[in-house]
Amino acid sequence: MIDQLLDLWPQGRLGWRSLIDIAVVACLVYGFLRFIRRTRAVQMVFGAVLVVALYYASELIPLPTVHWLISDLLGYVVFAAIVLFQADIRRALSSLGGAPFLRYLTRPTATDETIEEVVVAATRLARRRVGAIIAIERETGLRNYIESGIPIDATVTYDLLVSVFQPESPLHDGAVIIREDRIAAAACFLPLTVNPRIDTRFGARHRAAIGLSEESDAVAVIVSEETGKLSLALDGQVESEVRPDQLRFRLDTLLLESERAAERPADRRTLAP
Repeated sequence: MIDQLLDLWPQGRLGWRSLIDIAVVACLVYGFLRFIRRTRAVQMVFGAVLVVALYYASELIPLPTVHWLISDLLGYVVFAAIVLFQADIRRALSSLGGAPFLRYLTRPTATDETIEEVVVAATRLARRRVGAIIAIERETGLRNYIESGIPIDATVTYDLLVSVFQPESPLHDGAVIIREDRIAAAACFLPLTVNPRIDTRFGARHRAAIGLSEESDAVAVIVSEETGKLSLALDGQVESEVRPDQLRFRLDTLLLESERAAERPADRRTLAP
């Protein structure tokens, strides 16, 4: 096995280029395993390992029919995996594109004023028990979902957000998406999550917000129509019964902390204990 690995590099020697090659592959494998952890893709990996083991076992025993069958099916399995796990693949590519060293190339996602307007609007809607989803775009673009709704392109204000979600409003059914400190669109359709582990007490509104957070890094604020509680969807998870002050802190942390850290590195060192 070692001799076969050594043959992969020129002259059969491990130089500094070969060490870099090994390190890159190791990082890719580690990142892949971390990404699929606690997802349905884990079952696919175990199934793939079983198929590969059966393939080599059919050569050793031998089992010519099994070997022929697996050999012919392997090519189709790749295409089937792409179709079945397209959402997970999009998330992986989005995560790769959102690496820390690439964040300096992106534009700011929100400001303190936008966060305050969202928190005030969500709090008022919660008191009236008016259901709502307010999604804030981060690194991953939400153009497909924006185009599914009604374009608005207006400044983020709490009175506009409250007006959109009033039951008598024609735009109340769907989500509002905020992009670059502006309300890009309303009445947007979001993908429902298919995660079977989601609590059954969550309805269609929460499942739509979770589905969006599964396919992007967007942050979604949810107002429950039944309970009047605030929730926050991020990375396929829901933070339930969030108080307004907690919501303000979480949005500030998620949307502004990295930008402030990049702009004031000296201040962070000074304030660090």
